[in-house]
Amino acid sequence: MQLVEKAKNAITNVKQDKQFANDRSKALIMAKNFLLHLFRWVVIIGMCYIILSPLIGIVSSSFFSDSDVYDKAVYIIPKEPTLDRYRLSWLRLDYVNVLLKSIWYDLSLLVLQVVITSMVGYGFARFQFPFKKVLFACVVIMIVIPTHTIMIPIYMVFRNFDPLGLVTLLNGKPISLLGSTWPMYIMTLLGCGLRSGLYIYIFNQFFRGLPKEIEEAALVDGAGPWYTYFRIMLVNAIPSVITVSIFSLVWQYNDLFFANLFVINSKASISKSITTLSGTIGNLDRIVDPTILQLYTYAGVVLVILPVIIIYVALQKYFMEGVERSGIVG
Repeated sequence: MQLVEKAKNAITNVKQDKQFANDRSKALIMAKNFLLHLFRWVVIIGMCYIILSPLIGIVSSSFFSDSDVYDKAVYIIPKEPTLDRYRLSWLRLDYVNVLLKSIWYDLSLLVLQVVITSMVGYGFARFQFPFKKVLFACVVIMIVIPTHTIMIPIYMVFRNFDPLGLVTLLNGKPISLLGSTWPMYIMTLLGCGLRSGLYIYIFNQFFRGLPKEIEEAALVDGAGPWYTYFRIMLVNAIPSVITVSIFSLVWQYNDLFFANLFVINSKASISKSITTLSGTIGNLDRIVDPTILQLYTYAGVVLVILPVIIIYVALQKYFMEGVERSGIVG
């Protein structure tokens, strides 16, 4: 009997030890998951703070009154909020007129970029031609090399614009395209506009993922290469078209590098208009306090970024689908 009882006690102890081990394992897993989630949220909140903190400061400061600026007790939330900064910034920016011109300018470049870069990407994905790898390497170089390193040659090309000597032959001397938007249109039309290398890469990756049977079926039905491209392939590439369109619109809208390099009129680029806002208000409205002038600049910045936020919120669903299905991820 004693042996039987000892055996039962031993079995019970073993079961208890296993149960304890299982409970301890589950507790360790739960603690590990909790710590991972906690670390993840700490990182996300920290990154959001770093990214959004300047924007929150700009938005809140744009509502500050003169008394709030010099009140040491005021932080983020103004005691006497005012819309005077927005009213005067709207007026001096000529906001509606400049915004419409800027959007028209950006949309025209967007259409050119989508058409040209998609054609180039399709050519790289589907056709074989001499020096294909070398030319695609040049596309990658367009993405990698900073534009600032070639700004002087680009400036000189359009400062003395004379392709193949034709302008000198007809006009007697080169012409300057500075001060106009023609340099941006010419660069975009030739496939080397703002971020065009990235767009070519996106379309190339997407077209490479489409089955060739689509084009073969179109060829059997008698469709030519141009019809196949515009009516079949480009329609199937709508996710990449949406992705490139949003990227192009936002980057063209925010572009200051080429706008300053080519001395483009600030009336054609609202992002460039914001750089002269404080000087315009200071001269016309006799405001000399730099701290107060900064508040008007903040209000102008909010007015400038507002359309971009509206566009992103409206197209967020299509943008995320386009990024997932295009060549960016992979």
